Amino acid sequence: MTPERLNEFGDAWNRGEVTEIMSYFTDDCVYEASVGPEPGTTYRGREAVRRGVAELLAHDSDAESRGGDVFVAGNRGVAEWSYVYTNDDGSTTEVRGCDIFEFDGDLIRRKDAFRKTYS
Repeated sequence: MTPERLNEFGDAWNRGEVTEIMSYFTDDCVYEASVGPEPGTTYRGREAVRRGVAELLAHDSDAESRGGDVFVAGNRGVAEWSYVYTNDDGSTTEVRGCDIFEFDGDLIRRKDAFRKTYS
């Protein structure tokens, strides 16, 4: 994996292109989402990960997805991101997060997402 390729994955995510997003994952992939029980639902295998990606994109469909910095070190990497929500009064709230990745060559084996929450 290269930083450029990881940025391409992030661009596909920001566009909500599920089929393209899935082209970056291995067959034995794992996606640990930043929302849901556990905390965060864990999806294992291509079909489950595809479902989880679609569910998360739907969860944040009313927000603008923004990429951030990425780095890759061997078979590990990190990507920063945020979602910007528009409140009823027109103000915005930005929710920041990061993904920790494990790679197999130029594919993602594991994506573990973390989201900052506000109380």
